[in-house]
Order: sequence, then C-alpha cells, then structure tokens
Amino acid sequence: MNVHPTAIIHPHAQVASSVTIGPYSLIGENVELGDSTEVMSHVVIDGRTRIGKNNRIFPFTSIGLAPQDLKYRGEPTTVEIGDDNPIREFVTIHRGTSEGEGITRIGSHNLIMAYVHIAHDCKLGDYVIMANGASLAGHVGIQDHATVGAFTMIHQFCRVGAYSFLGSATLVNQDILPYSKTSAPRPVEVYGANRLGLERRGLTKEDVKELEAAFRLLTRSKLNTSQALEAIAAKGFQSAHVKALVEFIRTSERGVAK
Repeated sequence: MNVHPTAIIHPHAQVASSVTIGPYSLIGENVELGDSTEVMSHVVIDGRTRIGKNNRIFPFTSIGLAPQDLKYRGEPTTVEIGDDNPIREFVTIHRGTSEGEGITRIGSHNLIMAYVHIAHDCKLGDYVIMANGASLAGHVGIQDHATVGAFTMIHQFCRVGAYSFLGSATLVNQDILPYSKTSAPRPVEVYGANRLGLERRGLTKEDVKELEAAFRLLTRSKLNTSQALEAIAAKGFQSAHVKALVEFIRTSERGVAK
C-alpha cells in the first residue's frame, strides 16, 4: 500500500494492496477498502464500512460514523459503497439503523460533490449525481441516473425516481417522479419530462415522446392523479419507461410531487 506515515490504519482493517491513503487519514477496525481506491488527506472511515474499487475519496470526508438518530444505540450497522465513485470534499455518509435494514448503500459510478450529506439508511443507485450541499434525511431512496441539484433538501422516506432532475435548492417532501424535471423551493413544481437528460441517457425518440405525453396528462391536465393514470392506461403507451413511471406512482407511500 501507498500509505502516508501520518495515516492511522487499524491492524484489523482489510485494505487492498493497491489502495492509496493520504496524510492524517483514519481507517477503522471494520473497514474494507477495494482495489485502487484512493483515500486523500484528513479522511475518516469507520464503522462496518465496505468500499469497492476505484473510488476517490477527497479530503475531510467522513464515512461510516454513527447516524444522527436519537434512537440509535450503537447497533452494528453498515455502509456499503460500490465502485468508481468520486466522493468530494467534506461529504458525510452515516451508517444505517436497526429500523432501516441496518444499511446505508451507495451504488457505483456516482458523483457526490462537496458538502453532500447522506444520512442513515439511504439507498443510492448507480450513475446518480448529487451536487454541492445537497442533503438527504434518513431512509431516502435515489434511483439510477437521477440528478439532485445543489442545496436540495429531501425529507425522510422520500424517493427520487430514475432519470429525474431536481433543480437547485428544491425542498422535497413527496416522491419525485422518474423522468421528470422538477424545481423550486416552495411549492415544488414539475416542468414535465426531463427531455434533454433522457436523450443524453440514450432513450429513444419514441420513449421520450410517450413520456412527454404522459407528463402532460399528469401535470398539465385538470385530472387528479387517479384520473391521469386511467387516461395514461387508455392511451395504450408501449414504452417500458411509461410503465415504470406508472408503477412508481402506484407504489408511492408519501404521494408524488406534481
């Protein structure tokens, strides 16, 4: 390992031989670090934390410490992080609680920018972007390819759907529709399908066209959500992405922002 002499690594930590650890960083007893992961200076990684390969963890990041939950009593909960994630300066990622499956999980190929906070029991998929200062309360789910704008705040137990785009400083207390473009502090407003983002992610023109038609029924008609879902079903859309949108709405427990 390429380890700076001021770094402290617990002798029971499982650290791959290709890992780099910078000055004054601390690696705890139950930490696992995968191949070619780089831990820069002044990083703290503790608790039962498993981090995959090719991650870059920037200075002053804190991963795996106890959650900010008054009900937490030191249970042996975990953090799991996949591969190829840049985790920028001053990010905080807390381990799970016994009320949330005991795990905070982050997938692979995510960009987590400076000062992001990921609280206990959150679940992030793959290819998620969280911009500077975005914060997740406990038990939040962020699906694949979602973008969370800077200083956006997301309430406990909310879901952010796949391929969605949340504008900066948005206050979220309901589920965010997949494929949507949503913004504004209060009230939250959905601006239709995230067309540019969907095209960049490789969705076909027909998929985007059907999603835009579905969003017009959901957000621009005078129909309530149940009526809009009936209207979408009547249209007979063929896109699997429209079907995923409908399923997301039907399984929402907090309601959806629209």
